[in-house]
Amino acid sequence: MSGHLNAFTENASRLGMRLQETISERTKDFGLGRGGGTTVFDTGDDKVKNIRAQLDSSSDREKLDAMKRLIAMISKGRSVSEFFAQVVKNVAVSNLEVRKLVYIYLLRYAEAEPDLALLSINTFQRDLSDSSPLIRAMALRVLSGIRVPTIGSLVVLAIKKCSSDVSPYVRKTAALAIPKCYSLDASHLPSLIEILSILLRDRSPLSIGSVAVAFEAVCPTRLDLLHPHYRRLCRVLVDVDEWGQVNLLELLVRYARNMLPRPSSTDIGDGKSKDDVDKDLDLLLSSAEPLFQSRNPAVVLSVSRAFYYLALPSEHHKIVQPMLRLLDGSREIERVALAYILFISRTSPNLFSPHYIRFTIRADDSAQVKVDKIRLLRSFVNIENYQALSREFVDYADDFDEGLAAGAVQAIGHTARVIPEAMQHCLNALLGFIKSRHDTVVTNAVLVLKSLVHTQLQAQSSFAFGASSSPLTIIERLAYRIDEIRHPQARACVVWLVGQYAADATQGDAAPVEGITPWAPDVLRKCAKSFRDETVAVKLQTITLAAKLIALSPNNRTLVLLAKYAFGLARYDRNYDVRDRARVLQMLLGGVVPSLVSKKGEDEEDALEDRGGVVLRREQVRVVLFEGKAGVAEDGEYNDDRELLGTLTLLTGHDMRGDRILPDWLEQGVMSSLRDTEDDTPAPHTVPAAIAHYARAGAAASGAASPIVVLTPAGSSGPSPAGSIPNKAAFTDLEAFYASEDEESDEDESEEEGEGSDEKVAHGTASSEDEYSDEEEDDDDESALVGGHR
Repeated sequence: MSGHLNAFTENASRLGMRLQETISERTKDFGLGRGGGTTVFDTGDDKVKNIRAQLDSSSDREKLDAMKRLIAMISKGRSVSEFFAQVVKNVAVSNLEVRKLVYIYLLRYAEAEPDLALLSINTFQRDLSDSSPLIRAMALRVLSGIRVPTIGSLVVLAIKKCSSDVSPYVRKTAALAIPKCYSLDASHLPSLIEILSILLRDRSPLSIGSVAVAFEAVCPTRLDLLHPHYRRLCRVLVDVDEWGQVNLLELLVRYARNMLPRPSSTDIGDGKSKDDVDKDLDLLLSSAEPLFQSRNPAVVLSVSRAFYYLALPSEHHKIVQPMLRLLDGSREIERVALAYILFISRTSPNLFSPHYIRFTIRADDSAQVKVDKIRLLRSFVNIENYQALSREFVDYADDFDEGLAAGAVQAIGHTARVIPEAMQHCLNALLGFIKSRHDTVVTNAVLVLKSLVHTQLQAQSSFAFGASSSPLTIIERLAYRIDEIRHPQARACVVWLVGQYAADATQGDAAPVEGITPWAPDVLRKCAKSFRDETVAVKLQTITLAAKLIALSPNNRTLVLLAKYAFGLARYDRNYDVRDRARVLQMLLGGVVPSLVSKKGEDEEDALEDRGGVVLRREQVRVVLFEGKAGVAEDGEYNDDRELLGTLTLLTGHDMRGDRILPDWLEQGVMSSLRDTEDDTPAPHTVPAAIAHYARAGAAASGAASPIVVLTPAGSSGPSPAGSIPNKAAFTDLEAFYASEDEESDEDESEEEGEGSDEKVAHGTASSEDEYSDEEEDDDDESALVGGHR
């Protein structure tokens, strides 16, 4: 007994050691041992030298270790193309793990080494029939990745074979291989379109997203191929993978804009409206609406794009909450979501204006996010929130970020334009900004004040300004602070304002220059004094100011001398624009002040006659100078018609190549019947075989002369059931059927008198024959009944 126990114990220990050794050997291949996961990243020279020997070894374990090292080096960015020849020889190895890694390697370097990859093309074709879907898919990926035009026909055949594969993963790979084959040789387009037509009928959600990618790459204009699949694609949209939903939704949006009628809304009174939306468009929107809850931000943005471009404005409120949810994501997601919201707010600012608190600027926001948020807050200003937003803008103007400060000052000016009640508060804030130490704030404050003052004076509506901040008072303040304003554009704006509104008829004889405000000549003196150091914009406005003042007071000798000094400096300036304007203005003023065009010692009348041309009167000169261009304008908001939701142009602000333009709506759309399929029609109601049998049996038992009559739909080509009314058109409804019965009953009454006895005999014979052949004709009657309903 003890011997048996010892033997059993020894065998158990040996079995345990054997199992431990086996598990240890097996886990080496998966790197589960201590430090096994990092050994493949050991790329020392001695390890790399052994890779060739390991690839040529007969041991699958050695080959697997070598392939793992190669893939590890590829992941680290190191080129291992010198091992391509040794790797290709292992493409047909029996070990599945090795083959997977070999295919991964070939996918990386097949395009760089097409000639060597061709050596194993027979193996790839054979692997297309492998039992493993992964091997079949990877074989097709490598085959389509060999950039050799001569094998284009083989690739097309391989794609066609895989497009009918039982595995949806293989069919997905076939769809992704179509763009590769098309880019390799465009002459295969007809065959590829035929394969795409097959893949469009695929009912697997796994592959339909890749089919949409292939469709957009190969034949984006062949939207007619989608007619019979449109409704099914809408229904399956919610089951497609996340990135497939993005591609498929973009394709369906283009189809809707090309093939469906534009939705419309009609006002029916009492604040109500009637929406006219095509049923297929409504199907797309209702199928896409659940995707607002997707965890993928790209899907949410795609659905928002679809609703913005397809739905009526009354449905746009569904975009708001999903877009606000994206603002809590990463910085990149927030940046894209803000670009979308900013674009939508240009046409529909009321959608997001109740949520303006969500767009207040944080200290850790990036520079571009701050600019986008200040533009959004600017577009949200209305009578309900202008006070809170004005306080926000004033605080942002003190920020160290110059872009944010400039945007805040411009937003204050925008608030003053759209909300008259806020004019006085905004003017006080802008006048306070002129004293700021930051040139950016001062510059933008001057530009905004110039715009406000010019707008109010042009409209002759100074009621919005207070008594202490009338337009002329503001210009006077700016004129006296001209030395403190150093920014070129702001300085040019002040000079233009002084010249444009320098006329003053209220000063009388007490004014230094009759008909001119007292501060205008002083501005000309200061600018002429520093003319050489001014920028081109300021020089142009300085000589324009001199011309305007002379046109207002041509008899003031001091003013004429000051103008001649400015024109003399401009005549020999380095910039040709300054020189040209000086010559034009001098000739323009020749009829008002001839001394401007005469040389020293030359008679003024002779100078005008020598120069020739038309001499304008003083009134004509004033019209030209004061009613011409509006002067230096502030920068407007950037708005490009090429910007569309879902394009890089929207994010970068530059025209990006590859952005697809959204097509315009069709007013009528194509016929809806083109999208009708068998899936859309209800299942026909067939007469069960048991009911047909009992009906015949009942008719035979009761001796009824009228047989069973089956209503056949119009246009049906099915056979008429036995005993049905002959030579009659198919009935479309019960009323037509009963009407025909009444007509036939009248005819039967006239024939019954001469056929009484014969009818009884014939009826008895028919009844006996029905009983005799009931079992033989049962199947025929059933098929006739069913066929009549098809």
